[in-house]
Amino acid sequence: MKKNSIFARLFGIGRANANAALDALEDPQKMLDQNVRDYTENIAKAETAVAQTIGNLRMLEEDHKTAGEEAKQWGTKALAASNKAEEYATAGDALNAEKFNKLATVAIQRQMSSEKKAANAEPNIISQRKVVEQLKTGLNTMSTKRQELVSKRDELVARARNAKTQSQMMDAVKALDMSDPTSEIGRFEAKIRADEAKVRGAAELASSSLDAQFASLEDLGESTEVEARLAAMKSESNILEQSSAAPEIEEAPAGSDIEARLAALKAKNEA
Repeated sequence: MKKNSIFARLFGIGRANANAALDALEDPQKMLDQNVRDYTENIAKAETAVAQTIGNLRMLEEDHKTAGEEAKQWGTKALAASNKAEEYATAGDALNAEKFNKLATVAIQRQMSSEKKAANAEPNIISQRKVVEQLKTGLNTMSTKRQELVSKRDELVARARNAKTQSQMMDAVKALDMSDPTSEIGRFEAKIRADEAKVRGAAELASSSLDAQFASLEDLGESTEVEARLAAMKSESNILEQSSAAPEIEEAPAGSDIEARLAALKAKNEA
């Protein structure tokens, strides 16, 4: 049982390999061309058979026509012989009358034989005519099928060529992908982009540090401005105070003068 199973598997493998080899060797265009040739040969054989059948039919029709014409001719001869026999009988020539009566009888027999021959040919002619019409129809159908086969062959061959061309293009594209120098360019581009990103990061870090420095300067400027404003406000306040105290200062000398004068007077009286 196991031996049979092994042989069956080996047979299946061999058949599969054979089919694969045949598929590899099979050329669609050659196979389709062979199909067209085979079909064309079948049509040629059919045309020969139809032509032979038509020829046989024409022979039967000719024989039928000939038998009909012979029947008419024998009828005419029988009538002529019968008339001649009557003439001799009227003339009292019994020997010739009998002779022509026999000829009339033979003519009638020949006429009947020709009519029978023509009658027997008619059914065969009718049958052959039907066969010929069927064969003509079948032959026309085969011719139409051949045209369809040729058109389909041309379409499939064009598709097969297109598929082969596309397959070759895909193989070429794959080969280019495997040895494409742009892959190295892509690698270098990625490295350069990384370096550029690094430079941009450093620049951004530096700019953020400078921004911080400038921010501190701005804070210093703001405090300086605050102090300046406070100083200005104090200065304005002092100016206002001085301006309000100015009359008192101007009057002070008058009071001192009076006191001085009083002191001088006192000193003078004491002396």
